Amino acid sequence: MDESLITNMKNQLQLKEVDIRSYSSLALAYIGDAVYEVIIRTIVLNQGNMAVHKYHHRSSHLVNATAQSQMMHTLEPLLTKEELAVYKRGRNAKSYTVAKHASVIDYRRATGFEALIGYLYLKEDMDRIFYLVKIGLHIGEEQNDSRNNDD
Repeated sequence: MDESLITNMKNQLQLKEVDIRSYSSLALAYIGDAVYEVIIRTIVLNQGNMAVHKYHHRSSHLVNATAQSQMMHTLEPLLTKEELAVYKRGRNAKSYTVAKHASVIDYRRATGFEALIGYLYLKEDMDRIFYLVKIGLHIGEEQNDSRNNDD
């Protein structure tokens, strides 16, 4: 069986095992931000070849506090108790930075979202991350809507 990306990374780079519960919410958000960014860049890159500034423009609309906060409105009812606890810990964490173009509420909700993504990543639950991102971005709804309208 193939190893997951993170397991392979740990093995290849000889990284030690760490209990993910020992990480602060802001540490989870730190890695979650990077994981989410890679997912969004992959989605945008898949839309076809274009100038790099266009990639950046498209991805920046999805990787910002306001967009992530809006995603959480959709995702929050779908979270397990464990995921909801991680999200709330991230949302309520004391951060010493603020977003330039977002409200404090949106910024905190986005931090919670990133903490959740980081937690799931370190749990090696990429399937759950992809599911939540797909729902949060409404990917696939267009196909479902068109099928329902064809009946």
